[in-house]
Amino acid sequence: MSDRAVRWAAWSVGSLAAVLAVANVVLIVLARHELDTPEGDLPFNAVGAVASLLYPAIGLLIAVRARNVIGWLLAGIGMGYALTDLGTLYAVVGLMTFPGSLPAAEAIGTVLGEMWIFAFSGLAFLLLLFPDGQPPSARWRPVLWLGVGGIVASYVGLLLKARPIEPIARLTFANPIAVDRVGDAVGPALVATAWLTVIAVVACFVGLIQRFRAGDPELRQQIKWLGLVAAAGAFFILTAFAGLVACGCDDAVLSAIAFTALVFIIIFGVPGAIAIALLKYRLYDLDIVVSKTLVYALLAAVFTVVYVAVVIGVGTAVGDRGNSFLTTLAAVAIAVAFQPVRERVRHLANRMVYGKRATPYEVLAEFSDRVATTYAAEDVLPRMAQILATGTGAASARVWLRSGEELRAAASWPENGAALPVPIAGEAADRFPEGEHGMEVRHQGDLLGALTVTMPPNDPMNPSKAKLVRDLASQAGLVLRNVGLIEELRASRRRIVTAQDERAKQLERNLHDGAQQELVALGVQLGLAHRLATRDAPEIAEMLDRLRAQATGALENLRDLARGIYPPLLADKGLVVALEAQARKAALPIDVEHDGIGRYAPEVEAAVYFCALEALQNVAKYANASNARVRLSEQNGTLTFAVTDDGKGFDPGATPPGTGVHGMKDRLEALGGTLTVASSPGSGTTVTGAIPASAQVPG
Repeated sequence: MSDRAVRWAAWSVGSLAAVLAVANVVLIVLARHELDTPEGDLPFNAVGAVASLLYPAIGLLIAVRARNVIGWLLAGIGMGYALTDLGTLYAVVGLMTFPGSLPAAEAIGTVLGEMWIFAFSGLAFLLLLFPDGQPPSARWRPVLWLGVGGIVASYVGLLLKARPIEPIARLTFANPIAVDRVGDAVGPALVATAWLTVIAVVACFVGLIQRFRAGDPELRQQIKWLGLVAAAGAFFILTAFAGLVACGCDDAVLSAIAFTALVFIIIFGVPGAIAIALLKYRLYDLDIVVSKTLVYALLAAVFTVVYVAVVIGVGTAVGDRGNSFLTTLAAVAIAVAFQPVRERVRHLANRMVYGKRATPYEVLAEFSDRVATTYAAEDVLPRMAQILATGTGAASARVWLRSGEELRAAASWPENGAALPVPIAGEAADRFPEGEHGMEVRHQGDLLGALTVTMPPNDPMNPSKAKLVRDLASQAGLVLRNVGLIEELRASRRRIVTAQDERAKQLERNLHDGAQQELVALGVQLGLAHRLATRDAPEIAEMLDRLRAQATGALENLRDLARGIYPPLLADKGLVVALEAQARKAALPIDVEHDGIGRYAPEVEAAVYFCALEALQNVAKYANASNARVRLSEQNGTLTFAVTDDGKGFDPGATPPGTGVHGMKDRLEALGGTLTVASSPGSGTTVTGAIPASAQVPG
């Protein structure tokens, strides 16, 4: 059927259900004295009117939005209850309350009063077809057609059989449409069709059990509650029959109690079970529609109460219900409270539909807002895992990044340890850890990573959650691309810094083994020449003495240069000793403070050492300070240094950072660290750097 035809059919059935419900309520009011007796059926007629609206409301929502035959079946069940009630009430009003007031009361009461067969049998078919509208397998189709044939034959047989009709206990009349000529054949036929119908109903229940046993965890959760309701209904049916057999009468107390419980289970239990499948387990993806419906219903209820309270309540108190001022006051109160109440009602409706988790729109919106403000892998990836887990109700979530020909876990929520890499076969993830539902993340066709969730046993994966994971994965493609580029940039920086340090070490070794040794040898030779020339040529001896002093100075300068490239003291003794040695040679007093820090990876110590020296050189060149302080500390796995002076300071906003500051930032950021410069005119300057104490430069 086309969308237009489906909507037209749904509106038609819904309108008819509403008309029948109104008609039944009117008839109940008219016949209330006849029904409100021990022999009457007023409570059952009242709940029947509820069923005539409840079943079609849920059914038509499913039929229109999900295009599932279950929706039309539910609507048909509700119509069956409505027509059964209408037949009973029509006969009571036309024959007892106002005799002769309604035409064909006996015929309509007979034809419609037996429609309960279709409603009751529709419940059996619901067990067989729920939730996808198809039998568990093709071999169950004969059971379906056997049940349909038995029901139709039973209904026709009841209409044709000559028998007394008893809408309620105090009203009895002969079947006005009975056919006497088929009377002898109808009795055995009804017995046969009754058995066929019973067998078909039992088979439908067995089909539900088979579907439950063969289904996946999601399907089991969706049909579990309907199965419990069906089991309770079967129990009360057997109890009612047992009470009748034990009593040997038609009014056993146990049977009456069991029958009453059965009626309420049918009227409220079945729709309730389907509502749980719709809301809690996202059956047919109707959560958004249900949420909006609840919003409008709650808004209407709240503002109706406000209007009644102001206009009628206050009007009654002051003795003037028709006062136009009260009507205006109510309208103003509703207008002022509309937006706050709407937000609270929307939150309440979402809480009723989605529970504690966020709506899919909120999940996607929160993720979009997060990635719009930062792309740092250490922030985005854990946050992505948390949003994914809370949005789907997962027990845990994990974000994977591609590394060569495998996927590696980059972040998880909650933190639950490392996971083994997932191999990539043919540009697709080979397999994810057992119990994790995975969705690949791609950008422009390239596999960049994956998102996985682990669902709790009582809330398994379903199509709406899978769609949310897919939507989040589609947004994550660009994020993972940017994260990959940032990681590549960091790795490049690390390689550059490592290469610089290696070249510096090599240069230091070359100077020590080459030019430095040559200068030492030159100094020795000059000393020997000086001793030889002292006796015969004092002037030459004096010149040689000056040359030897110059060679010694050149050697000291070369040694200082070699130590500045990569000081052996840093490699041998560590940060504190190396910085203290530099402080002793500085032109201004420098205090080196520390809290007992130990040794770190060479690249970490080199980064902190050279950044601290650069900061101290800036103090000597520009700060005009009288003293400086270097503070080293470690907290929560982060090594921090701070270089503080009491100099003239400067305005960071008006003074762009120089090459030295950029070099310090590059060194620290290459290892995942940060650098901040705080200063103000007249208040000195503080340069603070932080770096993970366990940072390593990749090979």
